[in-house]
Amino acid sequence: MSRIMKIILFIIFFTVFFEAGLISSYTIVTSQPPDVGKLIGMQIDEITSLLSFGSGSNILSSQSNKKINNPDDVAAALKTQAGLDGINLQTLSAQISGNSKETVIPVNITVMGYKDAISGGNSSGGQIVISANETYSLTASAMGTLKNGGITIDVTTIQITSSRKLYGNTNGT
Repeated sequence: MSRIMKIILFIIFFTVFFEAGLISSYTIVTSQPPDVGKLIGMQIDEITSLLSFGSGSNILSSQSNKKINNPDDVAAALKTQAGLDGINLQTLSAQISGNSKETVIPVNITVMGYKDAISGGNSSGGQIVISANETYSLTASAMGTLKNGGITIDVTTIQITSSRKLYGNTNGT
């Protein structure tokens, strides 16, 4: 066999064993069946972002904050998707990166939200339990259009990417 053919076969076998290991480790860690297409797509996206690192990609560009033109609609959509009782509009912010000359651009949204604490009791004069609300930090992505120096976010494209519980009642009442 020629040397080039051996190298090509080695690369193919390495890739097959790497993917098999990735799929089996995903199954072990998450205890769920893997979505093979999604895992391979994620790897391809990461490799292409690494290859385009030096060519003016979004990694090197700076993010800029923009005023949200429709904050009430965005807060309502985030509140519904995250299952929270309220959103703090003062902490709602949108960041864009890349070319702002496009008509529709991706937006990263960060906000603080809260969920009312549930406290038990009886109606015959039992204890009064006062407990604090649970506080959450949400990060979401969406698509938006630049208008009037701010950004109008399409609320149908909002996807919550992370939800972190910052403070909550831990005694289980």
